[in-house]
Amino acid sequence: MLGVERGKAGVHLPAAVSFATCLCSLLLALHVAAFPLKASDTPNDGGGSITLEWTAPQPVAKEWILVRRERGGTFAPVTTIEGTVHSFRDGAVQTGVAYEYQLVAQPTDPQLDSEVSAPTRAVAAWFDRTKVNVLVVAAIFFFLLFFYIRQAESGVRWSFRKIPGLAAIEEAIGRATEMGRGILYVPGVQEIDDIQTIASMILLTKVSRMAAKYETNLLVPTNSPGVYTVAEEVVKSAYGDVGRSDAYRSDQVRYITSEQFAYVAAVNGIMLRERPAANFLLGAFFAESLLLAETGHSVGAIQIAGTANVHQMPFFVVACDYTLIGEEYYAASALLSNDARLLGSLKASDTVKIFLITVIVVGSLLLTFGQSWLTGFFSTQ
Repeated sequence: MLGVERGKAGVHLPAAVSFATCLCSLLLALHVAAFPLKASDTPNDGGGSITLEWTAPQPVAKEWILVRRERGGTFAPVTTIEGTVHSFRDGAVQTGVAYEYQLVAQPTDPQLDSEVSAPTRAVAAWFDRTKVNVLVVAAIFFFLLFFYIRQAESGVRWSFRKIPGLAAIEEAIGRATEMGRGILYVPGVQEIDDIQTIASMILLTKVSRMAAKYETNLLVPTNSPGVYTVAEEVVKSAYGDVGRSDAYRSDQVRYITSEQFAYVAAVNGIMLRERPAANFLLGAFFAESLLLAETGHSVGAIQIAGTANVHQMPFFVVACDYTLIGEEYYAASALLSNDARLLGSLKASDTVKIFLITVIVVGSLLLTFGQSWLTGFFSTQ
């Protein structure tokens, strides 16, 4: 009996082994089909984003449905992804919350579904490494800025490109003096906290001093109580600087109105009544620029305009005698003020421009010869 039982056991043993082998192969096949899905916090961002990456086995599904759940929660669909795609950025998550993901094959085939990703949290990065180039340029600029300001404070002066409109200020005021007519100074239509208005006040200082020196009537209409207050103090101080405090009149600086086109109508009326020999349109201007410039041209005034609003420059160019274009407007305020900080800032900005132009030229040459490391460093996302 023992031998028979052993014989029976010997007969049935290969069948048992074969069944176990098939079962293991099936389980192994099912395990291989579930490919890994890698989820990680998106680098160099402010949080709220998780990046998913995967390598699907062949054949891939036609489409994937990306499902997501908070840790321990229930899966919910996020989006549908093409089967040939191998990465996705989920930008609709909460920072600090752990999420799990899975790719579900479409048409439905459980063997093509991915594994469930490890719980991942979106975290805000302290430092964006893709902006290192910006940091380098900013560091160079601030180094040059403080260096040139220090030099300017020690008495160093540099030669800058001559600005025709700036040189024509004295000519315009001299012409008004010879003709016995006044000067009209329009400081733009923005508030006093606008950088263009601040630059205009610096230019107004120069114009006021020359007008006081030549005893030429100066009129400054403003459209804001803040601009009116500052302009009045600037003109009064300028008259005092040249020893002509007694010649200053309180009605030289006027507050008109803050309504844009009502202000323009009032200024145009002043031009037609007073017929000034010189008009200075220096500040931030918008749709009213051509109305002011054309009216000034019709009364025969020599006109010097300046603004940083690019969309208004063409109107000033065609209707005025001289136009300070863009950065010339800010450079003029620095040159006229003779302030060490402004002159140092102007020199630093010019130096950085030369540096960037050099980088562009050198990068183009390197790229021509197949070297892209410089252009790659200065590229931004």
